[in-house]
Amino acid sequence: MSDDLTSSEESDYSVFENKSGLAEDMKFLASMPELCDVTFLVGETREPVCAVKAVLAARSKVFHKILYGQRQQQSVHEPSPKKRDSIKDNKLRLFLKRTSEPNINVQALPPPVTGHQTLIVEEFEPDVFRQLIEYIHTGCVMLQARTLLGLVNAADYYGLEELRRACMGFVQSCINVDTVCALLASAEKYIQYKCTKSLVQRVLEFVDNHGNEVLSLGSFALLPLHVVRLILSREELRADEMTKFQAAMHWSRRYCDTMGNADLRETIANFIEYIEFYKIPASVLIKEVHPVGVIPDHVIMNALAYQADPSSVDVNKLSSPNRFRRASLQPNFLRSTGLDRDAAAAASSPRQSGHKRRSYRRSNTLAES
Repeated sequence: MSDDLTSSEESDYSVFENKSGLAEDMKFLASMPELCDVTFLVGETREPVCAVKAVLAARSKVFHKILYGQRQQQSVHEPSPKKRDSIKDNKLRLFLKRTSEPNINVQALPPPVTGHQTLIVEEFEPDVFRQLIEYIHTGCVMLQARTLLGLVNAADYYGLEELRRACMGFVQSCINVDTVCALLASAEKYIQYKCTKSLVQRVLEFVDNHGNEVLSLGSFALLPLHVVRLILSREELRADEMTKFQAAMHWSRRYCDTMGNADLRETIANFIEYIEFYKIPASVLIKEVHPVGVIPDHVIMNALAYQADPSSVDVNKLSSPNRFRRASLQPNFLRSTGLDRDAAAAASSPRQSGHKRRSYRRSNTLAES
């Protein structure tokens, strides 16, 4: 018995590990430009992120190919300025329909005599790419809701399967009332990546189940127009109609304040079709909704008439024709957003209200203002 214990104790001390110390040293290494031999200029601001090429190549086959397999290539799949503008001006189309995996924009600059290499990475945000580099060098990273969507797609692109799985496992625990708007806003940047699809669906399902809470958030007004329309149009959304109206008003007022010359009545017209005013009590319609002066009189009159005598008004004309259920989804990216093709068409061109109004450019969203 004594011999067995001695043998066990000896085996415990035969291998010494100091992984935390190694991780700290590697993190320090990546933070010192003079110790690194590659610098990435990331995002539109071209923020520098330093790394060690040998470490990147050893941990990622994609980085190995970029750094050692294509060193003479000056540009890899760089889109033309015209194409970039087209992508920016058609965010709704990207959000709803784009399914192909994009090619990362990596632009290699000629290495100087010292051997230090500089590359431009345009697709990922600096904070996201910095976390990716930290993980590659240290094997650990602090997951955050703010950068989660970018990090999971970066991990998927660069072939870091363990990090991708960790991010997907963290998704469910990080989705809450405080983070859903940030997650949806970040989805705008990474919607063309395949990992975004399942996360967007999970976020939308959470929004459906916590509708009143989410619509009451101040951050809800920061979402792009088409995302707000997407949320308000969902049949699964558990929110009362007055809360939906107040959320639409909050978004519209903030948009008008930001744009300066936008008309509140025209702006909120983008959401009227998704609010079933006949479900709002008559006293509230008269005292709180009508005095605001942004809802067409015929909408309020029809709602009041239905409440007084349901047989006097066709309820089908009161309900939005653009409310959608996941059961009717098409087998593409619309499956994960909860819209069918008719929904996409409706959301891409705001409907006219009872009065004639100027066309409303959906490119002028808060996300771009």
